Amino acid sequence: MKHRTLGSLDVSAMGLGCMSMTSVYGPASDPAQMIALIRGAVDKGVTLFDTAEAYGPFANESLVGEALEPLRDQVKIATKFGFDINPETGARGAGTNSRPTHIRVAVEAMLKRLRTDRIDLLYQHRVDPDVPIEDVAGAVGELIDEGKVLHWGLSEAGLDTIRRAHAVRSITAVQSEYSLFWRGPEAQLLGLLQELGIGFVPFSPLGAGFLTGQITMDTVFAADDFRSAVPRFAPEARAANMALVDLVKTVAAEKDATPAQIALAWLLAQSSFIVPIPGTTKAHRLDENLGAIDIELTTEDLVRITRAADAISVEGDRLPEAVLKMTGL
Repeated sequence: MKHRTLGSLDVSAMGLGCMSMTSVYGPASDPAQMIALIRGAVDKGVTLFDTAEAYGPFANESLVGEALEPLRDQVKIATKFGFDINPETGARGAGTNSRPTHIRVAVEAMLKRLRTDRIDLLYQHRVDPDVPIEDVAGAVGELIDEGKVLHWGLSEAGLDTIRRAHAVRSITAVQSEYSLFWRGPEAQLLGLLQELGIGFVPFSPLGAGFLTGQITMDTVFAADDFRSAVPRFAPEARAANMALVDLVKTVAAEKDATPAQIALAWLLAQSSFIVPIPGTTKAHRLDENLGAIDIELTTEDLVRITRAADAISVEGDRLPEAVLKMTGL
């Protein structure tokens, strides 16, 4: 397994996003099978595992904690705080909550669910408009000083917020959506992260499954699948966006690869500080995704793919409007 560096944190070149194992894309998968999948990923060299207290809430962290407890020293666990969730009951409040007192209580509960004495990478899941980011950085900094957190980062944060937070306590990584399906970070975010020496962890690197080629115009998303409410998956938008799928399929056929592998290889080639975290609930998809690490795209390949993608107008917002309002992007 090849490795990359997020700030000063050494991780596998590709991580595993665990969110879909307990929610979001439909009913939760069988816990025993997901534990086996996570442990199998460790056997294949994956060292970065991504979860959050909001996934469930709590169910995903508990699953990851059980899976990785016997392998704890071989891996890096990333999780997230920032929503108004009661750390004891899981009851959700109205929105975000990054008050310093809440952060501390949330982290103590995370440590118990994750069955560990430290969190390798702790993200603020969403920026809290009611709490200065300097206060958040200070609170997390205290946890770092105590050894309960080793590194920290931000998810879906704006440029100014990243600069201000980094000035108080150095950020290791920023997490936001990035793929051929959503290239927003290219405008300014990637340049800022390179300037500050911060790693980038793209979530939804396969466009929530769209770039795998497995989603067609006939695909019907269940009501409990979040994609049923995402504008870019609506029928008219999906029809227009299929041009991207055709692009990765064409290149995949030439490279004896799959569309997913081409999409991930393109992403990995954008910068050495990028570590994608594709999620899956299937062992053969895990193998497929990891295979992208060894695919060599030439400079000519990358230029061709990027130019072709530039010519495609992606239709529809990447998230429902209410969720977009909670991001800093």
